[in-house]
Formats: sequence, C-alpha cells, structure tokens
Amino acid sequence: MCHPAYDQVAVGPTDAESPIASDWPHRPRILLVDDYPGLVVAFCRLLKPSFDIVGQVADGGEVMSAVTRFRPDVVLLDLNLPNVGGLECCRCIRAAHPQTKVILLTAADDRSVRDRALQLGASAFLPKHCAVQELVSTIRTALRQ
Repeated sequence: MCHPAYDQVAVGPTDAESPIASDWPHRPRILLVDDYPGLVVAFCRLLKPSFDIVGQVADGGEVMSAVTRFRPDVVLLDLNLPNVGGLECCRCIRAAHPQTKVILLTAADDRSVRDRALQLGASAFLPKHCAVQELVSTIRTALRQ
C-alpha cells in the first residue's frame, strides 16, 4: 500500500485523468522495490489508478520477505539496491516464486546487464525514465506471459 503522504504529492495526472485505465478483470498486485523515495512516490501515484500497490521495499535484503508476505503479481525492482542487488533479488524471486513477474528498472541502460537480467527470469528491463504508458504496457505484457 502507498504511504498516506504519497497521495498528497502531485507527480502526474489525477486518477480521473490517468491514461492507464485498467482493462483487467482484477487489479494486479504490485510490489515496488527502490531505495529512492522520490521514485517510489512517483510510481505509487502513477500506477495506483490501475494496480494495487501492495508494498514498498528500499533494501534488497528485505525483498524476499516482502514477496512472501505480500504475494505480488509483479515486482518492480531497482537494479542497484543496498545490501542485495537487483539481479540477485530477481534470481531469488523467480526461484522461490516462479509465478511472480519481475520487471527490473535502472538508471543506466547496459545491454550485458539487461541480458543477464532476462537470463535470470526477469520479464523486462526498463530505464527508470520510461514513459508511464510504456511501464504500464510492460506490466500488462508481463502478466500475460
């Protein structure tokens, strides 16, 4: 769930103006994993109209317990996290929860890292600065895999 203060931050269109109205029969559950609070605020605000944000984690060492606790459909996972990196988190999530989709997000676009992420079971690898429509489309594609 989004921290209540996140609802007070204007980072994009309001729910009524959102371009990402859901066409799913149920609201997919998303776990946000990033150590940058501003990005978590933005993702929470922009994705909330179409997805249930079930939890937020800022430390790679807490990812597996959060996935077990919240049972998300999709984990939006930062590549560079404190304590345990995103690639290792991805490997662990996919091994323990193969039904859970992982989308890795990064500030840098490195082909070799992207290829490794996909080998480890990530559904996608996106730059953090991607458009919200691209992120939503990628989440929906991952859910159909």
